[in-house]
Amino acid sequence: MKKNKEISAQRRGKFSRTGYTSPIDATLEVIGGKYKVAILYHLCKGVQRFGELRRLVPLATQRMLTNQLRELESDKLIHRQVFAEVPPRVEYSLTPHGKTLVPVLKALCNWGKLRIASK
Repeated sequence: MKKNKEISAQRRGKFSRTGYTSPIDATLEVIGGKYKVAILYHLCKGVQRFGELRRLVPLATQRMLTNQLRELESDKLIHRQVFAEVPPRVEYSLTPHGKTLVPVLKALCNWGKLRIASK
């Protein structure tokens, strides 16, 4: 019974009406996938084709990369453009909403560089 009260108290917090316990939960729901941050980072550099993303994120299987791209597209962080050519060409780019993450991604990159340098 005590645990239920604690859980209810947590849900009654500042963000309870959104379904999140904190703003970080909302962020991680969108970019928390295994390769999503890497995909977004590479798209910061400009438009990328699927094959280029495969090379840039080599640990992701084709299926996993496709799933992560679909999720990012459904969250309106990336735009997928299909060209009616033979063979078909698909390009991915950041949407205006996705571009709002660029400073965050750069900060994460800089933090990673500091971590590498300190080892």
